[in-house]
Amino acid sequence: MNKAKDTFNNIKVLIVGSGIIGKSNAFKLSDYGFDITLVDQDEMHNSSNAALGILMGKIYQKRKGRSWILRQKSSELWPKWINILQSYNPNLKIEKPLYLLTNDLKKFNKLTSFANNYQHDDLETVKADSSILDPISEIFKGNKLQGIISHQDGRINPKVLLETLNIALKSKNIKTINNQITKIRKNNKKWNLVLKTGEILISEIVILCNSLDSLKLINPEIYDIKLKPVLGQAVEIFHEEKNIDFLSLPKLLNINGKNLITISEKKIIIGSTDEYSFKPENSYLNELFEFLEHKPNWLDKKNISRRWFGIRSRPEGEPSPLLKSLEKGLILCSGFYKNGILLAPACSHWVSEEIKKHI
Repeated sequence: MNKAKDTFNNIKVLIVGSGIIGKSNAFKLSDYGFDITLVDQDEMHNSSNAALGILMGKIYQKRKGRSWILRQKSSELWPKWINILQSYNPNLKIEKPLYLLTNDLKKFNKLTSFANNYQHDDLETVKADSSILDPISEIFKGNKLQGIISHQDGRINPKVLLETLNIALKSKNIKTINNQITKIRKNNKKWNLVLKTGEILISEIVILCNSLDSLKLINPEIYDIKLKPVLGQAVEIFHEEKNIDFLSLPKLLNINGKNLITISEKKIIIGSTDEYSFKPENSYLNELFEFLEHKPNWLDKKNISRRWFGIRSRPEGEPSPLLKSLEKGLILCSGFYKNGILLAPACSHWVSEEIKKHI
């Protein structure tokens, strides 16, 4: 056993929330030998199960601030994580590249300038007359689409990622409790977490990764934390047109701000919306069908084969995500209203360094 594990193996860490952020934290902290337990009342219905898994790192145009630093760190870490996680599940991978396209000339010129300024980031400009775009032009006839290709960005299938993390955590003997925590209180320098069943869990360290529900366990006024819901809808389209083959498209497209993920010859996913609500609205659903100047026949609500949504949390008055030590032994890792999968490695790295200050 290495020195780090000798130091931390008797310290209990309780992670509230078992979505991708919670499980990523458990996966990273397991390297140090902590006694880790995950607690989640409804693991199958958290927002991670509704995520699309798009990774926008190099293609991100705001090249300063904490968000960019986190993206840089995650872009560096994800290939390493994938290499490790593939030993548990060889089906896990990053699907590349990512096409960012528009039919707005001003936006295209901005993208071109951006790609020219960061040529070392493997960004390729594609004009409307480029043969690379021929399959896209065939599917989206009448729309003069052009933009950039990010050869380093892509997508991780959230379902496969969750399955892989489950396998990895099980192999590391990390415990999972399917229950609701109703209260957190400090007693004799340790944290007592009261379950809905009345049982009390005792831990030296608590990490809150449970999005909006974290506000139910702490006093947000004391810690000056404000989170609001951001609902995102997505749809799967199934068509029966003989001359349309979605497999001719790139695997990942972002067209005028909407993400498109090719599933099969006849199926494609389109998402997502930004709704500050707990309930999906049909008016926002229209956005997933009205993002093109010339809408193809297959892009019709009658072709929806599946529809779903997820609710994320967005911090008010400060950047996303929230990475904070609230007090000794209590860490908040929440507020991933977007890019939760992308930022998971960087935020887990932050937690693994921050937790040492609490011991």
